Amino acid sequence: MEEEQKESNTPPIIDQLKEYAETQIKLAKYEAIEKGSKMLGGFVVDFIVSVCFVLTFLFVSLAIAFALSSLFNSYWAGFGCMAAIYLIIALIMMNRKDRLKPKLTNMFIKNFFK
Repeated sequence: MEEEQKESNTPPIIDQLKEYAETQIKLAKYEAIEKGSKMLGGFVVDFIVSVCFVLTFLFVSLAIAFALSSLFNSYWAGFGCMAAIYLIIALIMMNRKDRLKPKLTNMFIKNFFK
């Protein structure tokens, strides 16, 4: 009986505040679930797209290497030219790394908070 009296003695504003707090906690959980789901879904899609691009790049590279091989009548010359092209691209990327790094960082941050 004393518990019933204590509950009835609490002002209705406290009950409303408790209900409001519970609602806010539920809302925060649902928002976290939504953002997590979006991030995970985006990651999976980006991963699949990246794998497809890597495979496309690999097969196009092989096709170009074989085309150069038939042009030079030598496998080592065709694949060597392809390796030289990649070396040049790598050197250019290393040279421009300081300019590309902030752009990529900003892109990832924007994607993370989207």
